[in-house]
Amino acid sequence: MNTNVDYYGKLGLSPSAEPEVIQAVYRALAKKYHPDKLQHMDEAYQKGAREKFNKVQEAYEHIQKERGF
Repeated sequence: MNTNVDYYGKLGLSPSAEPEVIQAVYRALAKKYHPDKLQHMDEAYQKGAREKFNKVQEAYEHIQKERGF
């Protein structure tokens, strides 16, 4: 695993953010970029949103494991 990846930056947070804040930001971003919510958009936009959704999900899962919540 690449330890140089800024998982907090992907969520727009600092490493000192509280777990409740991390969860709230993750949920908001996941909702914003979730592929099911964007089916009415063109394919290029959907592709970009899927990529962003995957990055947000990866970052949250890493932080969750790292901090144990």
